[in-house]
Amino acid sequence: MQKIEAIIFDLGGVILNIDYNLTRREFENYGIYNFNEMYSQAAANDLFDDLETGKIKEVDFYKEFNKHTGFILSEDKIQTAWNAMLLNFREKSLEFIDSLQTKYKLFLLSNTNHIHLKAFNKIYLENKRDKPFENFFNKAYYSCEIGLRKPNADIYEFVLKENKLDTGKTLFVDYSTQNIETAKVLGMQTILLASGKYIEDLSL
Repeated sequence: MQKIEAIIFDLGGVILNIDYNLTRREFENYGIYNFNEMYSQAAANDLFDDLETGKIKEVDFYKEFNKHTGFILSEDKIQTAWNAMLLNFREKSLEFIDSLQTKYKLFLLSNTNHIHLKAFNKIYLENKRDKPFENFFNKAYYSCEIGLRKPNADIYEFVLKENKLDTGKTLFVDYSTQNIETAKVLGMQTILLASGKYIEDLSL
């Protein structure tokens, strides 16, 4: 195993606590019982894929969501249900990342969308902070801003190339098996952060 020079972290399930079931339940309360077929940890349909790669504007997403489901929900109801999965930041994990800044190049690579981006930045600022969230990293990459999405190889290659990272000396830490598998195929070192595990428990 080569010496690690850079670490790429996922966001949800690694730094930010999330619970997909909370969003599913919120939509079920409105009578939408097939949300898991539209979006889950493992997969997303075309509408949510477009949302997470920035191909659809927020206002158009709400309209298309109603078309897909056959329901007429207000933008506020869809937004509230969609954001329900976002819980709180893992403060000890943030402290741990902070402690790594002098040892490694650090990056964030998240499948997210502009609705969630605004929501989790608001959650982050609920506590008194010394710096913006992105300042924990050399650079933060969000799928909705770069038009690429995990687990497709091109998003990993984009980050590696832009930062001139040595693939074999780059560690990728993620919450989802399919995202880890792509990183392995590309030759990166990987850690799958299983449920109930925390990055501050890793030996880095």
